[in-house]
Amino acid sequence: MAQNTNPGPLRPLMTTPISNPATQPFLNKPAGTTHQSLQNNVDHHGVDQQLISTPGARQPHISTPGANQPFVSKPSTAKPLAMKSPSASHALIRADRGGILSMSDDNVMMKQILETHAPDGREVDVRPLLSLVEDILNRSTQHVDFIVKGQAQIEMEEKAQQANYIAMLEALTYTIDRIACELSYKALGGTDAHATTTAIFNLLSSYAWDAKLVLSLSAFALNYGEFWLLAQIYSTNQLAKSMAILKQLPSILEHSAPLKPRFDALNSLIQTMVDVTRCVVEFKELPSMYISHDVPALATAMTHIPTAVYWTIRSMVACATQITTLTTMGHEYGISTAEAWELSSLAHKLRNIYEHLREQLNFCYKFIEERKDAEYFQILLNLFDPNVMHIDNMKVLKALIYARDDKLPLLDGATKRQVGLDVLRRKNVLLLISSLEFSSDELAILEQIYNDSRIHATRLESQYEVVWIPIVDRSVVPLTDEMQTKFETLRSSMPWYSVEDPLLIQKPVIRFIKEVWHFRTKPILVVLDPQGKVVSPNAIHMMWIWGSTAFPFTSLREEALWREETWRLELLVDGIDPMILNWIKEGKYMFLYGGDDIEWARRFVAAARSVAAASGVPLELVYVGKSSNRDKVRKVTGIITVEKLGYAWQDQAMVWFFWTRLESMLFSKIQLGRADDQDPMMQQIKKLLSYDRAGGWAVLSKGSNIVVNGHSTTVLPALGGYDEWKANVVEKGFDLAFKEYHDRLHDVAHPCCRFEFPTTTRIPESMRCPECHRLMEKYTTFLCCHDEQGIPGSLF
Repeated sequence: MAQNTNPGPLRPLMTTPISNPATQPFLNKPAGTTHQSLQNNVDHHGVDQQLISTPGARQPHISTPGANQPFVSKPSTAKPLAMKSPSASHALIRADRGGILSMSDDNVMMKQILETHAPDGREVDVRPLLSLVEDILNRSTQHVDFIVKGQAQIEMEEKAQQANYIAMLEALTYTIDRIACELSYKALGGTDAHATTTAIFNLLSSYAWDAKLVLSLSAFALNYGEFWLLAQIYSTNQLAKSMAILKQLPSILEHSAPLKPRFDALNSLIQTMVDVTRCVVEFKELPSMYISHDVPALATAMTHIPTAVYWTIRSMVACATQITTLTTMGHEYGISTAEAWELSSLAHKLRNIYEHLREQLNFCYKFIEERKDAEYFQILLNLFDPNVMHIDNMKVLKALIYARDDKLPLLDGATKRQVGLDVLRRKNVLLLISSLEFSSDELAILEQIYNDSRIHATRLESQYEVVWIPIVDRSVVPLTDEMQTKFETLRSSMPWYSVEDPLLIQKPVIRFIKEVWHFRTKPILVVLDPQGKVVSPNAIHMMWIWGSTAFPFTSLREEALWREETWRLELLVDGIDPMILNWIKEGKYMFLYGGDDIEWARRFVAAARSVAAASGVPLELVYVGKSSNRDKVRKVTGIITVEKLGYAWQDQAMVWFFWTRLESMLFSKIQLGRADDQDPMMQQIKKLLSYDRAGGWAVLSKGSNIVVNGHSTTVLPALGGYDEWKANVVEKGFDLAFKEYHDRLHDVAHPCCRFEFPTTTRIPESMRCPECHRLMEKYTTFLCCHDEQGIPGSLF
C-alpha cells in the first residue's frame, strides 16, 4: 500500500487511488462491509494534522476536544477515498445509489445500526438546538423561491435563548463539526450512503436516539445553511463573493430556474427530515409520570425509532451529496434518473415513517390527556368534598374557570371590561351553567330578576354575584364562526360576569359539571358560598319560583320557603302578571285554563260564562296556553283574543315562565328528595302538569283560594250539569257547590296521569300518582310535537 502523505493545502488526504472507480463501485461490496474511517486518518497523522477538502466542500476545523467538548470515543469505520476526476466520481456515486436503495434485508441493516448504539447515560437537552436548526433549514429552504422570484432578503429574528445556545454548543460543537466533515468529505469521495450513515452512527454511539438525530441534522444544517447564506449575500459582500466563486455559486444561481425542481425535491425531503426529527424529540419529551413504555402506542413507536433515525440520517447523506455535487461540478451536472429516484424513494419512505410515528404520538398524547384529565377530575372531587374547608372561594373558582394568572378570565357585564377572579373573592357566587342554546325568554326573565335585586343593592338578598359558564363542544377547536358569534351575542346581553372565552373551561371541568352537578342541556345555577362550598346543586328552580327572595339560595333556604308556601293562586302566577294579582286582591272568581284545542276552549268559555251569569257571580277567564306546541298556542291565543274568549297573554315569554315555574316546583321537590311528599300542594302541582299532557284543563279560584283543579273531561261536564247543583249555590256558595259536584264526577272519571321527562333532565327513580298515590309505571316514549322552537326549558 502506498504511504499517505500530506498533499498540500488544496488537496485532501489521499490513500492509494482506486484504479478504476467506474468498474469497482461500492455497489459490489456486501452491505455489512465497513471501511477504515476518516477518524483513523486523523489518528494516523496526529491531532495537529488538519483536514482540508477541495474548494467545493465545506472545511470545518476539527480540534482536540476541550473540557466542554465530549470526545467521541468510537471512531468512524469508513476508509477515506482517494479523489478522482469528476466524471469517475459521479460514475461511482450513481452506481452506488442504485445498489444501496435496492437492499432488501432491512433487518440485517438495522442489526448493524443497533450494534453501534451504546448510550452512556448522558442527557442532552436537544430542544434548543432543534429550534436553532429548524430556523436555519426553514430559512434555507425558502431561498429557492427567493432567488428565482427576486424577493427581498428575509429578516432574521433575534433568539431569546441566545445564552442557552452558547452553553449548549460549547459542549456539542466538536461532535457537530465531525459529522459535518463526515457528510461533506464522504459526499466528495463518493462513499456509499449506507457506509457514511454507519460512520455517523459510530461517531454518535454514546448518544440517545433523539440526540443522534438532532446532532446529525445540526451538522447537515451547518453545510446547507452555509450554501444558502453565501447565495443570499454574495452579491453585496466581497468576502462572500470570493467564497461563492470557489463554490461556483454565481454560475449555479444564474441557472437557478432550471434547477428549481431539483431544489424543490431537496426541500421536500429536508422538511420531512425535520418532521421526523421533531417527532422523535417529542417522544423523548413525553412525561413519564403520565405514560410508561408498556403503553402500546409508545412501545410500538420505540421499536420503530431506530429505523426512523437511520433513514433520516441516510436522507441527510443523500441531500448533502446533491449539494456537494452542485458546488464541485457546477450547474451543467444533471441529476440522473437513479438520483432522482433515490430522492423520491427516500422522501416517500421517510414520509411513511413520519406518518406512522405521528399516529403513535397522537395516541400517546391522547393517552396522556386522558390521564391528566382524570387527575384533574379527581382534584375537583377533592376540592368540592363537603368535608374539606377552604379559607375563601379562590381555589375552587380557579380550578373551575382558569388557574393561571397570565390573563383576566372574566368579562364584567356592566362595564364590558375584562376582570380577574378576585372580584368574586369571599362572595356568594351563582354559577350560571348553560350551553349556547340559551333561550331569549329564559335570559330575559333571569335578567329581570337579577336587575330587580340590584335596585336594592344594600339588601341582604342582593349580596351575590352571577357568573356565566358556557359549555361548548371541546371537540370543535377553534370554535366555528357560528358558535363564536352565538357566544358573543349571548355574552353581550348578560349584565353579570361571564367567562371571557368558553375554551377556558377544560374538559375535566365539563365532565365534573355533567357527572356531579348533573348538567345536561338546560341551564343550572350552582351556588357557592364565600368559602367555595356548594350550598345548592341547582338554584335555578328557586330563582324561577321565588326570585332573589330565595337568597342565599341554599338547600336549607329552599326547604324553609316550601314550609311557608300553601296551595294558592299567587304560587302559580306570582311575578308574571300584575292584572291577575289585582283580581286576586279583589276576591274575584277566576278560571285559569289551558290546552291547544280551540273547540274545547270555545265550549268551556261559553259554559263557564253561562253558569256564572246564572249564579250571579263575576268571573274572569285567563288562558295560559300549554307547555309545548308553541306555534299552535300562539294561534289559539290570537283566536281567543279576537273572539273575546277571555284574557290571554300575548307575550309568549309569560306563557313560558308560567310553565317553567310549575316545572321548577316539581324539580325543586325532586332535588330535595320530596317529590312524593303527601302534602296537598305537591299533589295539585303534579296534577296540573299531568293534565297539561292530556288535553284541556281548568283551575277555579276565588281570590287567592284555589277551589278546583280539574281536567277537561271533568270540568266541562261539571259546568254542563249546572241544573243538578245550582240549588246549592245559595246555601254553600258558587265555589263550594261547583267543587262538590266536580269531585263526584272526578271520582268516577279518574283521568290517567302522565309525566314525560326528557333524557336531558334528571329523572326520578320513581314517582307516585297524584290521583291514587300508587307508584306509577315507567315507559320509554318517543315524542314529536312538530314544534321547531318548542318552549325552552319546558318539562315535556
